[in-house]
Amino acid sequence: MADSKTKPAAEPPRDFESLRSVILQRKDTMPKRLAQVAAFALERPDDIAFGTAASIAAAADVQPSTLVRLAYHFHFDGFSDMQRVFRERLRERTSSYEERLHALEESTFDGAEAAMLKGFLNAASASIAKLAATIDPETFIAAVEVLAKAETIYLVAKRRSYPLTSHMAYAFSKLKIRHCVVASPNGVDAETIEFATPRDAAICASFSPYAAESLAQTRALFTRKVPVIAITDSAFSPLAACATHWFEVAEADFAGFRSLSASVALASALPVAIAERRMKTGGTPAKT
Repeated sequence: MADSKTKPAAEPPRDFESLRSVILQRKDTMPKRLAQVAAFALERPDDIAFGTAASIAAAADVQPSTLVRLAYHFHFDGFSDMQRVFRERLRERTSSYEERLHALEESTFDGAEAAMLKGFLNAASASIAKLAATIDPETFIAAVEVLAKAETIYLVAKRRSYPLTSHMAYAFSKLKIRHCVVASPNGVDAETIEFATPRDAAICASFSPYAAESLAQTRALFTRKVPVIAITDSAFSPLAACATHWFEVAEADFAGFRSLSASVALASALPVAIAERRMKTGGTPAKT
């Protein structure tokens, strides 16, 4: 007879969303290498589904044994058992962004230049469709509420993410929403951030490899208790740890080049939604 005090073996998560939820719950307590490969798995789940242990380990810059350790950490029988969750995720999706991409690929273009254009258009379409399928409307509503109450909205982004701030700054100007782009040519960004208070808010954007200046400025705003809305690419992003609300935007790439298609769509929606919210609440930011 089995010992009545013996605890039943823990069951592994059997669908992608459950596994993702467990990873996010444990990310701060996982060993460094396991956290590294778990972040890779959330950022590039299709690679986990299609790859071999060797190819995935090489892409994630870990040893193949780390994949096995990660699987055991979440109570799978082994890496292949965990990989089934990622493969099942692909099977379950209908009218997915991959199918839309496939439909585009069936169209015909002549010439190398046209093929290149087609590749970038396909990647842009895939990025937007994926964001549309995964974004949480409640998070968007909550972020808009925070930003609509702000006296000044600070915009932080560098390098590849910088176009998002210029795009939002133009929209905010047209909508008469007070804002400040933290990108001074004379090197006084740190001093600019010192003007921010908890009555303000910030939109900070950065994607891997994260711009050091963006991270430092986001942390400085967080330290000053300024609400931060982050646009980034992973729950493991340093920006997510400082954010009041954050959006995960995983842009597809073509030939190693990533666009900002989905990010620009989000950055276009935010100013308009903020303006609409302010009109409904009297047209001015709340005073505290």
